[in-house]
Order: sequence, then C-alpha cells, then structure tokens
Amino acid sequence: MIFGKYKELYFVGIGGSGMSGIAEILHNLGYKISGSDISAGEVTDHLSSLGVTIFDHHDGANLGTANVVVISSAVKEDNPEVVEARRQGIPVIKRAEMLGELMRLKYSIGISGTHGKTTTTSMLGKIMTDARLDPTIIVGGIVAGKGSGASLGAGDYLVAEADEFDRSFLSMFPSMAVITNIEPDHLECYDGMDDLENSFLTYMNRVPFYGIVVYNADDPVLAKLRGKITRASVNYGLSPDADYQAVDIRLSEHGSEFELFHRGEHLGKITLGVIGEHNVRNALAAAAAALELEVDFVTIADSLRNFRGVGRRFEIKAVVNDIMVVDDYAHHPTEIIATLGSAQKSYSRRIIAVFQPHLFSRTQLFYREFAEALRRADICCLVDIFPSREQPIPGVTAEMISKYAETKGYNNIIYVGPKENAVGRVLAEARAGDMIITIGAGSITRINPDIVKGLKKNVS
Repeated sequence: MIFGKYKELYFVGIGGSGMSGIAEILHNLGYKISGSDISAGEVTDHLSSLGVTIFDHHDGANLGTANVVVISSAVKEDNPEVVEARRQGIPVIKRAEMLGELMRLKYSIGISGTHGKTTTTSMLGKIMTDARLDPTIIVGGIVAGKGSGASLGAGDYLVAEADEFDRSFLSMFPSMAVITNIEPDHLECYDGMDDLENSFLTYMNRVPFYGIVVYNADDPVLAKLRGKITRASVNYGLSPDADYQAVDIRLSEHGSEFELFHRGEHLGKITLGVIGEHNVRNALAAAAAALELEVDFVTIADSLRNFRGVGRRFEIKAVVNDIMVVDDYAHHPTEIIATLGSAQKSYSRRIIAVFQPHLFSRTQLFYREFAEALRRADICCLVDIFPSREQPIPGVTAEMISKYAETKGYNNIIYVGPKENAVGRVLAEARAGDMIITIGAGSITRINPDIVKGLKKNVS
C-alpha cells in the first residue's frame, strides 16, 4: 500500500469526470473505495459493477470506517460528509492532490490546456498501450470501447489530464508536460489572464531535468511564453517552424489525414477516424509526445488509425431516417466553433444545435462569444444554464446569449427555457438529412434518448 495505514478512501462526488478515474485506479490497487454522488449515471454504474460502494446522497454516516476523504473542487466545506470528516479528524484532500501523489509513483505525463486534454490524453494512452508500455491512464471522460476513463497498468508510465481549474495542476509534478493551448477560462480561480499564464509557466517549469515540455507552437500565448520555459522542450503545430508539423491536412465525414514531419524529415501519413482539424492538433500532440518517449512511428500511426474517440466528443448517438443525432461536450466558445466547424466541413447536413451553457460565471464572461460561435448552426435552441458548482449570479441567464444575438441580427438562436423544452422544438424542425447536436458539459446529454425516441416514433 502506497499510503501506509490509509487503506479506506471515501470520494465525495465520486461520479465526477476527475474523480471516478482516480477512484477506479485506487480500487484496482487494492484500496477499499466508497463514495457518494447525487447524480447517478453510466460512470457510477460502472464503479458499482467493480464493487465500489456508492451512496446517492450526502450523509456523514456514509463515511463508515474511511480514513481519508477525497473531494473535488466543487465540494463545499459545509457538505455533511466533509463536516463529519473534519469532526473525526479524518484527512480531507482535493482530487488534484491525490492525483499528484499517484503521478509521483511513475514517469508521469500530464496533459494540460484549455481544450483537447481528454482526447489528447486518450490518444496518447492508447498509443502507449499499443506500444506495449502498459501505462496507467486517468482520463476525464469515457474512452470509446472501454466504458471507463481509467486503467491500471504495470508499466513505468502514467498518463493523466492535468486540469487548470482551481489551480489543480499546480499540485502535480509531471515528468513530461504536454500543453495543448491556453485561453481565458476558469478566470474566477485566477487574478486575471496574466496569473493564468504564469500558472501554466510554473507548471511547465516543474518538469524535472530528465523530463520535457511538449507544447503547441501555433498557440499565441504559448508562443509568448516559450522564451521563459527553463526545461527541455519541443513543439508541434501546423506552422513550418514547428518541431513536429502536420501538413497536407485532409478532412472528411469519415475522419482526417495528414502528413507528419519532424524538423523537415517526412515520417509518414497519420489517418484518423475522428473528424475535425482540432483532432488533427490533438493527434499531433499525442504523436509528438509518443515520439519523444521513443515510440516508433509505425506503432503511433497504427494506433491513431484505430482510435475511436471519447464519450461526448462528437459522439454519434443514432441515425434515424437519415437524421444524425450527435452529442458533444463543448462548453467554451472556441470549442463550439471547432465542433460546429468540423460538422460543417465533414458533413453536408443542416445543423440543429441545442446548447446548454455551463456555469453562470462562464456565461457572464462569454455570452457575446457564445452567440458568435452558435450562429454557425442553422438553428440553435438555447436552454437554461447548468449551474454545476455555482450559485446563480443576479441577472445572468442563458437569454443573455439570445438577446445579444438579436442585436447582431443572428435570428437562428432561440431561447426555449428548460432543456426538456428543446426536445419538441427539435423534433418539429428536424427533417431527413439534418444533424441534431446537443452541446454542453452539463446535463444536456440526458435529452438525447428522448430525441432519438421521438425521431423513431415519427418514422413509425
């Protein structure tokens, strides 16, 4: 046991994307794991199937004989389980600290950045698995074909997402740091953009002398920071001066292809089964990291060819009467632009989007940018904000987006209220050849079965 006498761990919010993978890894290491989550679903069902005890409510009595309590950044101090742990003198630690402890045990690769972390981590984890390195993988999503975002390996490597929310990644000391991009997000946790940028720089410069930083050469913020990186580094991108460069990019509804060059040397073709230029960049990051770990190119290309994506990342849920139903996790304007842009470039379909803003603070900061992003859809049904960890902010609603859109003459964005209201609107609008895509990091995915059911009913 790596934590000495601490053998029973309790996770508050165990079904969260950042929590479930750590819980599964520790369960597989032989720890007694239990936890609570008020939102049951596929993730909690998976953990239960492994033998993890999960409560659907928060109560101090749930702790039982646990001697460590792990919480996500969204859990407040007045949570009854946290209160009881404090009363008993049980250590209460954040998930980032626990992940940081796991990362100390192996040569760890931390994937960070505003966008693309989950997919890049999944791609690199698959490459390393196919290279027979048997890595431990901790992903903030469900990898297609696995039913989970975590796997315990016996090898010397650990691949994990390193999230900047709540400065979580500063609890980690990776051997290799991969940075996909840096944009304004989670600014409620930082003293402005300069503080966010400096935190990423601190994270990169924590890499040990034997490690390396792999970063996106096309990102303007990283380009600005490159001269301040004190550790060994390489970069990747589409620009000719990138160390690892993607050229001759070809996009289609079946995926994408590009030629990979390393400092002018042609390594070969990469073929992907996932769509969009953003996934070309994700694959480029994963390939660059793998090559720096001395994985051969043929293994990398073969692995990426068979990569089938991550749950809720442009996940095709059904095709009914030639109407495609897609679910996507995009919750930042840049991500929405990438998702809708990929759909437009890869498919010749009219796009009906249903967008659920995630967080009041993010909506307040980006309502204009959300409108600009969503105007790319032919029709967009806008539903109420998913609050997640936040309390309402007076005056901040999803209607801010639609009202701003009206001032710009974007007539495609329609506010419909609760997410359930979007189902009937979408079913009334949809016709053969359309794509219906639900977008957001909250509960919007739950209306997908109702949409599919309604489409099938319309056919019959």
